Amino acid sequence: MIITPRTARRPKSSLLAGFGGVLALLAVLPALPATAAAPAQDGAARAAAPASPRAVTPAERRTAAYMDSLRDRPARLRAFFEELPKGGDLHNHLSGAVTTEYLLRLAIEQGLCIDATTTAVACAPGTRPASDARTDEAFRQRIIRAWSMQDFPADESGHDHFFDTFGKFGMATWYARGKMLANVANTAVRQNQFYLETMVSPASDSAKSLADAVGYDADLAALHRKLLAGGKLDKVIDEAVKEADDSDAQFREAAHCDTPHPAPGCRLPVRWISQVSRGSSPVRVFTQMAVGMRLAERDPRFVAVNLVQPEDWDSSLENYSLQMRMLKYLRGQYPGAHLTLHAGELAPGLVKPEDLTFHINEAVRVAGAERIGHGVDLVHEDDWRRLARTMARRHVAVEVPFSSNKQILGIAGDDHPFNAYRRYGVPIVLSTDDPGVSRIDISHEYQYAAKTYSLSYTELKDLARASLEYAFRDGRSLWTAGSAPSGYRVVAACRADRPGDGRPGARCADYLAGSPKAATEWRQEAAFASFERAHGGR
Repeated sequence: MIITPRTARRPKSSLLAGFGGVLALLAVLPALPATAAAPAQDGAARAAAPASPRAVTPAERRTAAYMDSLRDRPARLRAFFEELPKGGDLHNHLSGAVTTEYLLRLAIEQGLCIDATTTAVACAPGTRPASDARTDEAFRQRIIRAWSMQDFPADESGHDHFFDTFGKFGMATWYARGKMLANVANTAVRQNQFYLETMVSPASDSAKSLADAVGYDADLAALHRKLLAGGKLDKVIDEAVKEADDSDAQFREAAHCDTPHPAPGCRLPVRWISQVSRGSSPVRVFTQMAVGMRLAERDPRFVAVNLVQPEDWDSSLENYSLQMRMLKYLRGQYPGAHLTLHAGELAPGLVKPEDLTFHINEAVRVAGAERIGHGVDLVHEDDWRRLARTMARRHVAVEVPFSSNKQILGIAGDDHPFNAYRRYGVPIVLSTDDPGVSRIDISHEYQYAAKTYSLSYTELKDLARASLEYAFRDGRSLWTAGSAPSGYRVVAACRADRPGDGRPGARCADYLAGSPKAATEWRQEAAFASFERAHGGR
């Protein structure tokens, strides 16, 4: 994927700078622990997926055999997937990614109370201090169940409960973005991930106020000019940058980054995606889009825009095509901003049949999305095979969070379009969506994929590679153009070097030094080499 170069200023000090320099990026990881396990084979449509065309190395073959030998040993199965290098998480909502226990801790720290609907609120008569959860286990569990999908009854609406959780814990997340990021980043590193893109709403209140003051104009160019007039939009951008700076500082303090004992998350490269509330009025939606795109061109910590909130809401359905046209216009104004879109997070019965026929199509063909989130209604789209071929040709990746799709839409196994995307060569990246709400982690998603779709070790490895290849990370790829998602041929500059076998040669080192993207991919390849040495020699 080609990433548009930026000439924007870069903060002098930022948690987003990555691993602390090129040498750290190129460092060889230590060998991983020696426990492992293999996925069970329950036969879900393996024949539908194409075999990997690339040659399998002896180390990969031995690791695959070891994985297969442990299929009936569940403890080692979990350990294997925890230790597996798993690229990056490209579809992650920050507040929904934080562990529920940490959200409760934030509520307690802020002196909040819990009301009769199990919502975090300011304390008032009829509410109960959140701090009571420290000593009352039943109260604690009631909050956790209300704020997540833990123990959620299968015969109730997972869709409604899932989305309701955000309103219940929302107040606990105020002014805590850096603390939440520390929690999420630490988890990602422990899960053997090397990169994170997470969604937030920059300068949300000011963007709404600006939109309301300007008012809607169906002429999008005229509306954009009104936002820009007198520097009004740039004032919102200034606030968003200050907000990010404050979050940066809060993160570094919470993660102890400037102490002799920094938390693991301090070395994780993180980028923000600006989320837009698609259920809002057209003028608010357009304004949030403009904020996100202008911010991505000004501040390299922000890379893209996405639309959030349920795709099946009446307002979301009514304005969907308008919003795609808005994005098409704004992308012409801000070519340096990337675009990934929730599209096709729908299922039969949730919306009218006609609403299943065009969302992914318009996200790709009208808005020009570079990645698609969920994409569950693929086979219900008009001429869906042509759409899949278009996505494959344009290298439009689909972000797949299996647990979220099952909990919200009830779509899993052979009902999920995972194999349909694979048949047509559409790049796939596994993601978590809202792991705190779902009560899962990325290891669970890889393990689920392996078991449900009988994936081989090399197929899992290529899914991890794809999650870095299709990231909005600055710089050139480690892989030659067109070789992903199935070939993954190393660029000429590094073809003579083997990740994990000492430091790269001078030519490769220069290439990696000039590309954060390639350096992160190299670090994962070094981790795979260590992983295969630990598990492939048995």
